[in-house]
Amino acid sequence: MRSKELSLSVKQAIIRLKKQNKPIREIARTLGMAKTTVWNILKKKERTGELSNTKRPRRPRKTTVVDDQRILSLVKKTPFTTVGQIKNTLQEVGVCVSKSTIKRRLHQSEYRGFTTRCKPLVSLKNRKARLEFAKQHPTKPSQFWNKILWTDETKINLYQSDGKRRVWRRKGTAPDPKHTTSSVKHGGGSVMAWACIAANGTGSLVFIDDVTADKSSRMNSEVFRAILSAHIQPNAAELIGRCFAVQMDNDPKLTAKATKEFLKGQKWNVMQWPSQSPDLNPIQGRPIHGAGWSSRSRQPFVRGSILPPWQRPWHGERSARTRHGPNKARPSGRLLFHGESKP
Repeated sequence: MRSKELSLSVKQAIIRLKKQNKPIREIARTLGMAKTTVWNILKKKERTGELSNTKRPRRPRKTTVVDDQRILSLVKKTPFTTVGQIKNTLQEVGVCVSKSTIKRRLHQSEYRGFTTRCKPLVSLKNRKARLEFAKQHPTKPSQFWNKILWTDETKINLYQSDGKRRVWRRKGTAPDPKHTTSSVKHGGGSVMAWACIAANGTGSLVFIDDVTADKSSRMNSEVFRAILSAHIQPNAAELIGRCFAVQMDNDPKLTAKATKEFLKGQKWNVMQWPSQSPDLNPIQGRPIHGAGWSSRSRQPFVRGSILPPWQRPWHGERSARTRHGPNKARPSGRLLFHGESKP
């Protein structure tokens, strides 16, 4: 049976007693240990001059270099494979290791397990169109992007964001109201809004229920044409000037025959836009999107207030901040995703 390792202070006591000419038997009796232990400590001191233990060799690795490469190849080939599946695959070739060992090998190669990001499925046709768009526009000068009036519509929750939120708390404090988010029936309601933006600042923020005859948030081709007729020209004149281009996505109400005839009659320069490309639009990063106001506030919006919470950051945007938007829209980075939507 392996004995306990002696501390450095006990070894020093042995040397000190030996210098006092104490016999080995008396030293062993005084310190309560075997004579052979005292003898071995004295001989080691005489032979090496050291009292500290020599460094012992580590336990040999359970996997070889070939096994490590096999683990990495399995993950590279099938990123969604599990540690259990890797373990079973290794057992088939005679390598028996634990799941912890497999995780350590992956961590040593800078692999970590993450929750997958969910992004829209882009068809092959639209991927090619996005890629072609990215190839055509990265060299466009700033003057080109500064002439574009970006437009978009979105849903704004009246109560709080649809997404999940993270909170810092201690274990056992989950029920504390400070650490929870409240919910209401039917989500608390929402409104649809249309907005525009340019390099020089933000434009109009229009609520769809203020335009529709029945005060609903449903926007069809007729409502969309009314918004364009009332807001495109004034916003373009204020933010850009006489020479401008309008960016719009490929929503069905935008591609409707009546809308196309309306745009043709207005003689606006409409920017060609690839389908399924909301991530290319710089307006997506403005505070109106992503419930930027509600993720920081628990107060629901009450209709009739002077300035809704989401309008404060929108109309408070400075031109210095919005000027970065068109530059970020340059799609050179989209080439890295081969036309896929960016997560």
